[in-house]
Amino acid sequence: MPDRKRTDDTNDALHGDPGPASGTGSGDDSAAARRRRRAQFLRDLHEAKELRDRVQPRRVRAERMRMAMRMRTFRW
Repeated sequence: MPDRKRTDDTNDALHGDPGPASGTGSGDDSAAARRRRRAQFLRDLHEAKELRDRVQPRRVRAERMRMAMRMRTFRW
């Protein structure tokens, strides 16, 4: 089975962000780079969710109704 590339490796190549495989820097640098990539990913994810909510309001309403039903039927 061929070895697949991890997604964060491709992001490093696209954004010029040196990753842990480059051999430069210490563990703190790679942890900081990982946190930066994670923060960017979470920002992009949040933006995509907001866009989906604007484009598909019916889906958002249905999800809101399901959540309300779950909250009504939840037992403490």
